[in-house]
Amino acid sequence: MQMWQRGGAHRAVRAVVVLGAVGAVLGAGLAVVPTARASAHTTIVGVGGRCVDVAWTQTANGTPIQLADCNGTVAQDWFHDGSGPVRALGKCLDVAGGVGADGTRIQLFDCNGTGAQQWRFTDGQLVNTGSGKCLDAPGDADGTHLRLWTCTGSPTQRWSVPGAPRPAGAAGKKGVSTWAFPRVADGVHAVGAGWYYDWSANPDDVPAQAEFVPMIWGAGAVNDGELDSARRSGTTLLGFNEPDLPQQANMSVEQALTLWPRLERTGMRLGSPAVAFGGEVPGGWLDRFLSGARQRGMRVDFIALHWYGSDFGPAAPQHLMTYVQAVHERYGLPVWVTEFSLTNFAGHPRYPSAEQLTAFVREATARLQATPYVERYALFALPASGEAAALGLYREDGVLTPAGDAYRGS
Repeated sequence: MQMWQRGGAHRAVRAVVVLGAVGAVLGAGLAVVPTARASAHTTIVGVGGRCVDVAWTQTANGTPIQLADCNGTVAQDWFHDGSGPVRALGKCLDVAGGVGADGTRIQLFDCNGTGAQQWRFTDGQLVNTGSGKCLDAPGDADGTHLRLWTCTGSPTQRWSVPGAPRPAGAAGKKGVSTWAFPRVADGVHAVGAGWYYDWSANPDDVPAQAEFVPMIWGAGAVNDGELDSARRSGTTLLGFNEPDLPQQANMSVEQALTLWPRLERTGMRLGSPAVAFGGEVPGGWLDRFLSGARQRGMRVDFIALHWYGSDFGPAAPQHLMTYVQAVHERYGLPVWVTEFSLTNFAGHPRYPSAEQLTAFVREATARLQATPYVERYALFALPASGEAAALGLYREDGVLTPAGDAYRGS
C-alpha cells in the first residue's frame, strides 16, 4: 500500500486478490432511486430558437420553467448528459406533483430522485421517464411556460442540447484512476479516458480534460467542506474507499449507514462504498450495508467494485466478469468497476508480465464494454511509476506502456 497526502486528507489505494471464479449469488434487489449520470453545462434550445429558462432566475420550489430568448445567464445553464436529472441553479427540472397527465406544468424543485425528475434525451426529445411523456412548449413566444405532454414528435417537443456528452454507454464507460504525476493530463488524454478520479473530492492537483468524478474517501471526509467541494466538482459521487479494510477507510457498516444521509443530501448520483472483496457474499460488508440502506429508505444508485486477480493467465477476464455478474445479480443495480487489475498479494511473482497484463486489458475491457449493466470501469492505474510501475498505463516520459496502448484501443 502507498499513501498520497493531499490537503491534509489521505488518499490511499489498496487492492485485494480475488482467487478463481466466484459463483453467482442471487438475492433480493435493492430498492433504489435512479439519478443522473455525470453531466456537463449546456443550454437546451427549443422551438423558435428560444432556450429553456428558469423564470426570473428564482430558486424557490415551484418556479415555472419557460421559453425565453437565449441570453447565456445562469437561468439557462443546465446540467444534463442525456439520461437522468436535468439541473439548474442547484435544483431539478420537475413534473409538478409527479402527475403524469397531459398539461402538467414543469417547474424547478429540490432534487429528490423521483421519476418526476428523470429525463432521457432521445431523438431530439426530452422524455420524462417517470411518465413516458415529453417536455412540451405550447407555443414559441418568449415567456411560454413548459408542460408535460404525450410525445407526438411535433416541433414544440424538439430540443437541442449542444455540447452534451454521450451517456455512459459504450465509449463513455472507460475511465482511469490516477494520482498527481508529471504529464497526468496528457496521460488521461492518451488512453482515451472519458472520466477519471483520484480518490478525492476535487481535481485541484490532477486537472485533466475529462469528466472528474469526486469521492468521499472515508469518515474524515464527511464534512461540509469536502461535500461542498465534491458538489462543485461533479454530479456523480463515489462513496467510501474499501471501508472493509483497516488500512483503508476502515468503517463499520453502522458508521457508514449513519454518515450516508450526508452524501445523499448532495443531490448527486451516488455510488456505493467500494468494498475490497466479497461484494456478492451474503452477510458481507456490502451486503449488510445495502440491506441497512434499504431498510432505512436510503439511496444507492449503483455499485462500485474493486477486483484484483492473482491468476495472470487467460482465465483472468472470466474471473473478473463472474464476480461482477454475481454482484449485479444479487443487488440488481448497475456496476462501476472503479479499480481492477492483476496482482498477487500473497505470492510470487507479485505482478504480471507486460504481455500478460496487455492480454488481460484487451480481453477484460472488451467484456466490460459489452456488458450492459456495467456503466463504467477504471483500470488501476494511470501512472506507470513507483509502486504501480508494473500496472500503469502511461510513463512519466510521455510514453504509453503496452497495456496503455491496449487500453487506448478499448
